[in-house]
Amino acid sequence: MSELTEIVDSLENRISKLLHKYEAIKQSQNSVQDELTTLKVENERLSEEVKESEKRIQTLKAANAMLGSNDYKKETKLKINGLIREIDQCIVQLSE
Repeated sequence: MSELTEIVDSLENRISKLLHKYEAIKQSQNSVQDELTTLKVENERLSEEVKESEKRIQTLKAANAMLGSNDYKKETKLKINGLIREIDQCIVQLSE
């Protein structure tokens, strides 16, 4: 009978250790999930900043070309033509 008690005690100890490990891993996973969420938000914010910076760069290039720089004249002409096409489309939609 004492052998059976030892086996049961041993199993209880193992189960207790496994439960502790499970809780520790669960806590660790929650921590990692929180960090992942935080990093996703930060990544989204940085992506938006990059997009805004790229828009500013394009605007500055166009302004530089309009001021007489020959480097970006082709890009500026294409941009202006694109804007004119958009305006024409708006006019067509308004006239319908």
